[in-house]
Amino acid sequence: MFSFIDNHRHFIFTVLPDFLHNKWTLMVINLIIFAILIKLSNFFIDKFLDKVSQYKDDFEFKKQLVTLKSIAKSIVDTIIVAFAIIYILNVLGVDIRPILTAAGVLGVAVGFGAKRFFEDIITGASLLLEGQIRVGDYIDISGHEGVVEKIDIKLIVLRDLQGRVHYIRNGMVDTVVNYTREFSYYVFELGVSYDADINYVIETLKEVDEDFRNNSPLRNNVLAPMEILGVDKFDDSAVIVKTRVKTKPIKQWEVGRAYNKAIKEKFDAKGIEIPFPQRTIHITKEESESL
Repeated sequence: MFSFIDNHRHFIFTVLPDFLHNKWTLMVINLIIFAILIKLSNFFIDKFLDKVSQYKDDFEFKKQLVTLKSIAKSIVDTIIVAFAIIYILNVLGVDIRPILTAAGVLGVAVGFGAKRFFEDIITGASLLLEGQIRVGDYIDISGHEGVVEKIDIKLIVLRDLQGRVHYIRNGMVDTVVNYTREFSYYVFELGVSYDADINYVIETLKEVDEDFRNNSPLRNNVLAPMEILGVDKFDDSAVIVKTRVKTKPIKQWEVGRAYNKAIKEKFDAKGIEIPFPQRTIHITKEESESL
């Protein structure tokens, strides 16, 4: 019995302190602490911003908070990782002052690479502060279209309609087309026969719109009555009537498809022709004789 107690006392007061004072053990323990700090900081950022979002029932405001959440996590994680690296170097007995001096000299040599990095950081901060892009927006950047899944201080992540993921450096962002800022429009270019009564067509479109806004399951996504802009142009086989519908952000395509279906059904019921391309062929007398 006493031998068992003596063995445990020896372990607690002799072996364990030696083990804990081993630099490799301390390094592992502190790295675990750094990892826990990252997890805790991300948890509290989530909890805090989720709490803030409850005080304002605004879709645009919530998208901004989701974007801010992503940026805040990226910055905090970067700072903690930087401290972890400095700590590891100190434990290994590496004097970081010469490294910092060498880094300054090396920074001049690799200035071009550093320039790209700082461009990403500065542009990312600008995009966040100005609110040009938020998580959940549908955007077009240099021909790359998709929904913003993530934005941080280095890059923007888009997922397009086919599920492909596009990674775009912030420094590459020049012109941004945001399809979902505050509201969206779906634009219709409806071709009708040259024989159709345009006034009758316009009245039919108004009927479709009124019925849609009163009865459609998607009616809450429509923000205003359809704007009928009028006859837009004359094509080879049709008169083009242009209209548009104002919708909630990113709902324009879903609403537009439902409107297209309703318009087709109503035009069919009222005998309004949506023509297909046609050509009139004139045969001369000589050609007819040869036939």
